[in-house]
Amino acid sequence: MAHVPLPGSHRAALPGSRQVSPTDAAERMEVSVIVRRRAGAVMRSRVEAIAAGDRTQPFMSREEFARAHGAEAADLAAVRKFAVGYGLTVLEEHAARRTVILSGTAAQFCAAFAVQLHHMEHDGGTYRGRTGEIMLPAELSGVVEAVLGLDDRPQARPHFRLRPDAGKAGTPGTTGTARRHPAAAAVSYTPTQVATLYGFPSGTGAGACVALVELGGGFRPADLKTYFAGLGVGSPSVVAVSVDQAKNAPTGSGNGPDGEVMLDIEVVGAIAPEAQIAVYFAPNTDAGFLDAVTTAIHDTTRKPSVISISWGGAESTWTDQAKTAMDSAFQAAATLGITVCVASGDNGSSDGVSGGGDNVDFPASSSFALACGGTNLQAAGSTITGETVWNDGASGGASGGGISSFFALPSWQAGLQVTKTGGELVALTMRGVPDVSGDADPESGYDVRVDGSDTVIGGTSAVAPLWAGLIARINGAAGKPAGFVNPLLYANPSALRDVTSGNNGDFAAAAGWDACTGLGSPNGGPLGTLL
Repeated sequence: MAHVPLPGSHRAALPGSRQVSPTDAAERMEVSVIVRRRAGAVMRSRVEAIAAGDRTQPFMSREEFARAHGAEAADLAAVRKFAVGYGLTVLEEHAARRTVILSGTAAQFCAAFAVQLHHMEHDGGTYRGRTGEIMLPAELSGVVEAVLGLDDRPQARPHFRLRPDAGKAGTPGTTGTARRHPAAAAVSYTPTQVATLYGFPSGTGAGACVALVELGGGFRPADLKTYFAGLGVGSPSVVAVSVDQAKNAPTGSGNGPDGEVMLDIEVVGAIAPEAQIAVYFAPNTDAGFLDAVTTAIHDTTRKPSVISISWGGAESTWTDQAKTAMDSAFQAAATLGITVCVASGDNGSSDGVSGGGDNVDFPASSSFALACGGTNLQAAGSTITGETVWNDGASGGASGGGISSFFALPSWQAGLQVTKTGGELVALTMRGVPDVSGDADPESGYDVRVDGSDTVIGGTSAVAPLWAGLIARINGAAGKPAGFVNPLLYANPSALRDVTSGNNGDFAAAAGWDACTGLGSPNGGPLGTLL
């Protein structure tokens, strides 16, 4: 059977990794196959209208979307036929998500997609890896857009930072030996105090659902009950949703992914205590990440109107097929009236990529994400006295931001300039990150509870749920979703607090949009009116 390359599927080995042995031929695995959508031009015209700021376009229901833009029955049937031919089992099939999940052995998948899978080792652990391109049977060329999960390397990292004295130096997810912000003493706030400082409009989020995407760790209901009782905001409804067999699985270590999960829930729950919080747990792979996002977007039971994502990785670590598939999912979210808030990363302008250079974090760099950068926030009482770019040095972390090397310049960013740290102004020619910002410095961090202990956490991981909680408040009060807000925010920058001091490495804050804090932090009253 003739095979052809799947565009965008090329994979390289992780830097410093080595092949140990071929993957056991009998190893069981699952793979997500993404097929093309029907009537793509119709959806593009709707998305283009939304992107142009046309808020007269009615949001589609999930049922309408599935009928108009889901997968064609014939395409799903073609994948099923292909699977049977190689002895693979169809575990799940979702027309709206355009996803078919296949199960089989490593040997069956190697034959089906003409790849070689190996057991790989690197400094961070082991993974099942592949290199080169995935090959498709010729009859599926143009039908299948992505094949994810053959390679199960960790795709993303959580973007949270413990305050140095709250975590163990050198532990993943902590700041290590961060220096204190030079302009201000260390402070901490509850999420409700941050909401008050930013002047969030009143509201509880009643009637809204916020989806949280988590790629590890878990939450303990007893900790949530204690935390929210201490804030006096009641106990939000929190439900765990399993994706690709992943579950709510607390590790017992606040330095690990539990810190991310608890931070996300506690920030959203404190700000929008009457919103339902749905936590979608998935494996930390490219397939798991996308499956969690599309499951949340097309969830006809909980129907989230806001999605908060605090995980990501440098654009260069993703295959083009995965970036395109995730961006397409975010476009679907825009047509459904869902706001997708994504942390922009905690490693400044380099995004932690060894060898230097500027890099942005994905999926924050998708044009259809509300990319959330970080600041250091100082206050006296209920008044903000200062706000600068979060930058605690190479070991302490800094607001992620810069210029995408993959996504084109969106119309709402046309005409903007990037300010370099040395003062040079450069025209923005590709997607700029972030869009907005908020308090993220661990030295002005959030009081949270993780695995039975109270601690202080920062990072842009806190900013995505901060904005998600704000949008949930607005949605609940309005009785309808705000939807894709980027074009509206760029057209009305006075609805944000411009941050003009500091840098994240190679980029500097400036009047108006910049590649450190975007348009700025929330200016609650005007934002509530605008949205």
